[in-house]
Amino acid sequence: MRCPFCGHEDTQVKDSRPNEDGAAIRRRRFCTGCGQRFTTVERVQLRELLVIKSDGRRVPFEREKLARSIRIAMRKRPVEEERVERIVSGLVRQLEASGDTEIPSAQLGERVMDTLREVDAVAYVRFASVYRDFREARDFEVILGSLTPDPIAAPVVPRLPGALPDGQEAGPDGTNGR
Repeated sequence: MRCPFCGHEDTQVKDSRPNEDGAAIRRRRFCTGCGQRFTTVERVQLRELLVIKSDGRRVPFEREKLARSIRIAMRKRPVEEERVERIVSGLVRQLEASGDTEIPSAQLGERVMDTLREVDAVAYVRFASVYRDFREARDFEVILGSLTPDPIAAPVVPRLPGALPDGQEAGPDGTNGR
C-alpha cells in the first residue's frame, strides 16, 4: 500500500480489526519512509458494478459517493454515523446480490429514497429534492403529501405569526413574559 503522505511503496500493517459487522477490515498502517500512520478499510467486492446514467453513460459505482449523498441528506439529523454506514452497506449488498453488474441511476436513487423514507422523513425529503431536481414549492407538497398516509387523520393547524405554543398565554404587554 502506497503512503498517502510521501508516496513511499513500503508500508506495514500495525493493527487489523473487523468493522461494520464483519463486512470490512480496518487496518492501521505505518510508513517506513516518513513514519506517518494512516488507516485503510478493505471491503469484499463481489462484482464490479456500473451505474447507467440518464444520458446512457456507464460509470463505475462509487460507494463513497453514495455515502456522501446520504450523509448530506442526514446532516444535523438524529442519526448516528454508524447507522449511515449500515444503510450504505445494506444498499451495496442489495446491489451486489441482485446479480446485475449494471444498475440504472434512477433505480439506485429510488432504492436510496425508499431506505431514507424508512429511516428519517426529513432526510428523505432532502434527498428527493436533489435527486428529483425540485424546482417549485409544489414539488415539495407532492413528496410531503406522500409521507402522510391520511391527511384528514393528521391535520396541520396553521399558527398566526407570533402565536404562542398551546398552553401558553400572552402577558399584558402581548408577549409571553420572556
